[in-house]
Amino acid sequence: MKFKSPKFGVGDFAVRTLTVGTQASPSFDMSFVAPIRVKNTNWGPFKYDASTVDFTYGGVQVGQAIIPKSKANFKSTKKIDVNVTLSSANLPSNINSNLGSELSSGVITLTSQGELKGKITVMFMFKKKKTSQMNCTMAIDTTTKAVQSLSCK
Repeated sequence: MKFKSPKFGVGDFAVRTLTVGTQASPSFDMSFVAPIRVKNTNWGPFKYDASTVDFTYGGVQVGQAIIPKSKANFKSTKKIDVNVTLSSANLPSNINSNLGSELSSGVITLTSQGELKGKITVMFMFKKKKTSQMNCTMAIDTTTKAVQSLSCK
């Protein structure tokens, strides 16, 4: 019997608020509702523990979303909407220079990583531990406050 790791990623979203600085003093503050999707292709439910999704810019964490403990039913997609607030306040100065050039181009590139650990139960007796990884890259247009591109692996 084959058990597959469920797919886990961020769907398209609309930016609620976005405040950006200038090229001389680069910064950003952003908030949105991230639609997290857990797609279970197995013939049994996937019960997973609480987890977090880290949003990073240049390898430095700028925000975090908490995913509550839940279950994705068999052959279905679990949809979770989580509030996310991102801020560049803690970025080191060497990354701030990159942010200044990105702000002048009008596009901020962010990444999100997360991991879901849980169990798949098939026919009420076969249990298998599985881990689902997420690694998404998103480009956000600062003028239109919209997501230009979003790709998840």
